[in-house]
This record gives sequence, C-alpha cells and structure tokens, in this order.
Amino acid sequence: MSRRVQIYVLVSLLASLAWLFFRDAVGMFSGSSNTPNTVAANVKFTPLDIQEPDLRLDLLQKIHNTKYEGNQRDIFSGQPLPPPASAHRKNPHPDPVAQAPAPPPPVQVPAQFFGYANRSGSSERVAFFLNGDDVLVVAEGDTFLGNFRLLHIGNDSAQVEEISSGRQTSVPLEQPPDQSAVNP
Repeated sequence: MSRRVQIYVLVSLLASLAWLFFRDAVGMFSGSSNTPNTVAANVKFTPLDIQEPDLRLDLLQKIHNTKYEGNQRDIFSGQPLPPPASAHRKNPHPDPVAQAPAPPPPVQVPAQFFGYANRSGSSERVAFFLNGDDVLVVAEGDTFLGNFRLLHIGNDSAQVEEISSGRQTSVPLEQPPDQSAVNP
C-alpha cells in the first residue's frame, strides 16, 4: 500500500471517529440518544407520612426486671459444666443392660420385590418393585421412593439401603397378587 493511500485511510478513520464522538456528545446533552437518563434526580423528594407507635413502657419495664436463673458459669472458660446437684442419687453403678438403648426397628421397604431382568448385552440387572398400583423399574445403585437405594439384586432377594440412616435390609422375591382374580 502506498503512502498516499495510507494517509487517505487514516484521515477517513479520524473523520468517522470525530463524527461518532460529536454525535454522542450532542445526543447526551439534548437527551435524544439511547442512553438512559436519570429521572429520580429531577423529582422532588417527599417522605412518607408514617405515625410512630407509642412506646410501651410497661413491656420495657418487664424486660428490665427479668433475671437470669440459669447456670452461673464463665462463658469464656473452656471447662465443662459441673454436674447438676441432685438431692438423692440412684445407684452409683447403674446396670449396663438396663441402660442399653433399644435397637432401631428393622427397615421397612413400602414396595414388594416381584422380579428382575438382565439388560441385553450386559450382566447388569434391573429389579421390579410393586408400590400400590405403580411398578418401579430400578437398576443397581439407583434410588427409589425417595429414601431407598438398591444395592444388589440376587436370585431370590434384593439388598436395599435406607439412605437417611444407612441401614440395610433384604427384600425377598414375592409373587404379586393375581389382579384378574380380584377384579373379574
């Protein structure tokens, strides 16, 4: 490119840049450009007329008269609380069998395991659960009914884990009730 062409291109670029700058500057002062103008500064501020409620001195006095009656201890100390003083102590060596908590109830799965199938082309199994009238198709590792995970599908039972507690149970394979005999 010759020197003369470079100068023409430079002059035309500068002219277009100057035209864009002055067009935006004139539009900003005249208010005709696309840039948003501040409207809130032009409006006179009027505060809301809200009546203050009366101060309830009786409730304030009640709060002032409240005394703390809890354990008196230094909250900045790391020492544990002293044991509560009781007038009579029971057996100093309680029976460990009597204090053992009752074991939690067994996990109850609200669905009936009535079959399984192998996926074609692989050794993965899917289990079929009956929950009322709904049939659930669940693969190993999937969750169902919002709180249960299917861990393993065996030939005669399915191993299920309750997600919230981590407890596991085995659901036996059962024949579903014959619906044609019930509904003729």
